[in-house]
Amino acid sequence: MSTVMTTEYLPYKVKDISLAEWGRKEIRLAEAEMPGLMALRAKYGEEKPLKGARIAGCLHMTIQTAVLIETLVDLGADVTWSSCNIFSTQDHAAAAIAAAGIPVYAWKGMNEDEFDWCIRQTLFFGEERQPLNLILDDGGDLTNMVLDEFPQLADGIKGLSEETTTGVLRLYDRMKAGTLPMPAINVNDSVTKSKFDNKYGCRESAVDAIRRATDVMMAGKVAVVAGYGDVGKGTAESLRNAGCRVIVTEIDPICALQAAMDGYEVKRMADAVVESDIICTATGNKDIIRGEHFEAMKDKAIVCNIGHFDNEIDTAYMRAEWQWEEIKPQV
Repeated sequence: MSTVMTTEYLPYKVKDISLAEWGRKEIRLAEAEMPGLMALRAKYGEEKPLKGARIAGCLHMTIQTAVLIETLVDLGADVTWSSCNIFSTQDHAAAAIAAAGIPVYAWKGMNEDEFDWCIRQTLFFGEERQPLNLILDDGGDLTNMVLDEFPQLADGIKGLSEETTTGVLRLYDRMKAGTLPMPAINVNDSVTKSKFDNKYGCRESAVDAIRRATDVMMAGKVAVVAGYGDVGKGTAESLRNAGCRVIVTEIDPICALQAAMDGYEVKRMADAVVESDIICTATGNKDIIRGEHFEAMKDKAIVCNIGHFDNEIDTAYMRAEWQWEEIKPQV
């Protein structure tokens, strides 16, 4: 797939447009589980309060995101979309959005160059190539691309929203440095996001993701969760509910005390990793799992990350030191 930025309009780029019908069926099911967005459509669909908005979104291209995208369109906005993660796209969801005539550039398993290429396609709208005027971001990649590579667009952007902890930290860094030229909404620290999505969403998804990827039986395993913020709390509970004995590592004394009061062992990573079958990072920091930890792990230990970026794990060490064998896509 080409990674050179095109000057001509490309209406979409997805893995397989023939998946659209499957995606549409799942979108209809998801709409029943998302009454807030559906209520907005019912209340404001005729008024079109977002008319004139050109919203570039960079957020996980899933079925649920498809409901959000179509809500924005129903409220009058023009929307373009890319995924904020190279592995999270549901290809049938992307196909359904593309088939609905909404520009989307996302597929599961893209490389980093393709990831950047996809974001670039969302900056300009239609054959007229009108620039975006609103940003809906998750992790800050779209925001950083605009401000670092296309600063001439900043004056026309009315504002941005940021959905996750990592992206919010990036925005605060920009604000302190005086390089944030537009209003920004911190969605992540909204109580209905951080205290619900971060905790309960991860409680639903952590074990589900490990099972889908590895097909292992969880009961009786020893699991380590690095970090006991809202994401770590949900992840630890997910693993415990699956029958794992869970150990928590945490550098913040209050969060560490919370983990102990919730009934978890609290240890240093160097000590915990020796006995663990599953290691899951949830800190938002880098270099949590390093070479010395890999050397101390059990054979066939499962290492995973539920934070936004994979730099919590020293993947460069793994590429340099080990021979890789693909068992199935992404495993």
